[in-house]
Amino acid sequence: MSERSETKRVERAAGESKRSSTHGAVTVDELELSAELSGRDDAVASSAAAEYALWLGDDALILSQQLGAWIARAPELEEDVALANIALDLLGHARSLLRYAGTADGRSEDDLAYFRDEPEFRSAWLFEQPNGDFAQTIARQLAASAYLFELYSALRQSGDPTLAAIAEKSLKEVDYHRDHAVQWTLRLAGGTDESRRRMIRAVTDIWPYVDELFRDEPLIDELDGIAVRPSTLRDGFDAVIDAVFAEADLQRPDGQPSSGGGRRGIHFPALSRIVAEMQVLARQHLGATW
Repeated sequence: MSERSETKRVERAAGESKRSSTHGAVTVDELELSAELSGRDDAVASSAAAEYALWLGDDALILSQQLGAWIARAPELEEDVALANIALDLLGHARSLLRYAGTADGRSEDDLAYFRDEPEFRSAWLFEQPNGDFAQTIARQLAASAYLFELYSALRQSGDPTLAAIAEKSLKEVDYHRDHAVQWTLRLAGGTDESRRRMIRAVTDIWPYVDELFRDEPLIDELDGIAVRPSTLRDGFDAVIDAVFAEADLQRPDGQPSSGGGRRGIHFPALSRIVAEMQVLARQHLGATW
């Protein structure tokens, strides 16, 4: 072996050894993921504010988990990326909200995401609806993003600085989510006979779960000036939906609203599968780090 070849071999081996040593030392904590979160690090939520943050955090967490299932399964490559990015945005919202909720009793965002049982979640039924086909996901996304846009627009004025900061950051991202859902609704409703049929069916299937988003639960009365009263968001939501439906030549479905109950720990049956899939790794490998 020539001297030059031997030198390269030694340098390559040294580089591999260094990389191996570095990789072996990396942990998630060292990446300082907390820098991505919104709100003050030293803020502590009251018990009522923590419960409200759980509502919003669980909505975002469950919807993020649902959208992540589309990665590598969307109808076109660009949608793999788009839905993944939306899912990551929502995961960021969930992390900020769950971190804040956990300050009330010393739990971390991971504790709340991975070590609560199904009845302890507070997500609304709309976010728990199965992905179904692509039209079903888009119909759910249209309702969810239109609601979240109205919610975060109002929550920016919250008397709670942490909730206001989370809303300010989240609103910019939800604005894109809403536009994405609107454009796909128009595309599917105005496409082929089959895509239109599926979009009509999807809107009909999703609509019973919309009303729960705007019900004023007793907790809201405890958070005057902090939480947003859900019923006040309905007019803005309806204006957006009516405009989209008019352009898409879709009818607002008639039918009985679902009973709901997600804010009180009563959930749609699909949530058990979503939560089990989300939590399995953390529960099987307690305390594991990368």
